[in-house]
Amino acid sequence: MLRSFLTARAVAFAGLFAVLAFGPPAAAKDDDCILDNCADRLPPKPQAEKAQPAPETRTDAARSDGGFRSGAPARDFDFYVLALSWSPGFCDSVEGSHDQCEPGKGLGFVVHGLWPQYERGFPSDCAGPRSPSRIALERAEGLFPDARLARYEWRKHGTCSGKSPSDYFGDVARAREAVTIPSLFVRPTREQSFTPIDVERAFYDANPRLRPGMMAVSCRRNVFEGVRICLSKDLREFRACPDVVQHGCRQREITAPAPL
Repeated sequence: MLRSFLTARAVAFAGLFAVLAFGPPAAAKDDDCILDNCADRLPPKPQAEKAQPAPETRTDAARSDGGFRSGAPARDFDFYVLALSWSPGFCDSVEGSHDQCEPGKGLGFVVHGLWPQYERGFPSDCAGPRSPSRIALERAEGLFPDARLARYEWRKHGTCSGKSPSDYFGDVARAREAVTIPSLFVRPTREQSFTPIDVERAFYDANPRLRPGMMAVSCRRNVFEGVRICLSKDLREFRACPDVVQHGCRQREITAPAPL
């Protein structure tokens, strides 16, 4: 009896000693994760999402590419380009019926358009009335060679000016009045040949505030088609326009047909 009592006490003391020395047994986990192994078995910490770049606005996209941007916001542009068409050269390169190409009209330079422009590229077909009123078109008379071109230019370019059709055509008139046509191109009676820089110099001489880098000559093959002159948004000053100049005529010599 005494021996059994001592044996039981010895077993109890041995168990107490084991608990004190090694601590209670770890509770079983569903995933068998114990002690240091838990750190290796824990699911990875969620990583913060990478910041996404801000979406490009329509304006930024229009400014960053080299071409036009249809449906761009009106008024959102940097300057104007006044495109003056040399009618005999234009008529030499187009097919179909155009009022300005009728024999006997004798047209020289006419307004092709007043184009809102970005530093690179241009907006087109912006929101606005699609067809100008008869009263508005009266302001375009004598500027464009015909009403059809005036309507087209309003839809494609004028809607991007942020102006009404009447005010836009008023600005076309102001822009045209700001440019003096060189005497070289006033009622010439015969075909003439120039280099593009000859044409530019003639315009610089006739317009003292116009300087290199503010205009470009346009041509198709070797035929002179017109000039593009850059103006500030308020139409008070000529201004530099490197992208327009870069796309100017690169022919060594061009022919300017005489008016029909």
